[in-house]
Amino acid sequence: MTIHLPLFRCTHYTGFSSRDIVIAGHQASTKDFWEKLNKQFEPVISSLVILEASQGAKEKADMRENAIQGFRIIDITGEAEQLADLLIIKKGVPEKFPEDALHIALASVEKINFIATWNFIHINNPFMKDKIKKIIEDAGYNCPVLASPEELLGE
Repeated sequence: MTIHLPLFRCTHYTGFSSRDIVIAGHQASTKDFWEKLNKQFEPVISSLVILEASQGAKEKADMRENAIQGFRIIDITGEAEQLADLLIIKKGVPEKFPEDALHIALASVEKINFIATWNFIHINNPFMKDKIKKIIEDAGYNCPVLASPEELLGE
């Protein structure tokens, strides 16, 4: 089973420990998830993730780049860009987050099984997941399961 890892998975894995208990919990779950990642899934990223990982403080960027080393890289295609545009046009993903639309579209076009995300605001919530799934399926693709690392841990 393949799993697409947008950058925020990696930032929770490599980031400074948070004093916010919710974020700290997400960081702990992400680290548990990362430990099982290669055993249960085939991790997949895109060049968009590589670009995002390289930004910011050099020390943290190096950690993020090391964390994703060896993951299979999928290409950004015109087909994925068109599907991302459709997700935005049909309001499946807010216009100000085109990179999130592209992550979802890439995973759909490449037949990736899952997307791991902590984004409960405009991706991994019941209202948006249903809307995203409908747009993707109406366009002729299968929508990957959108789930948090905790959900994917199965614990």
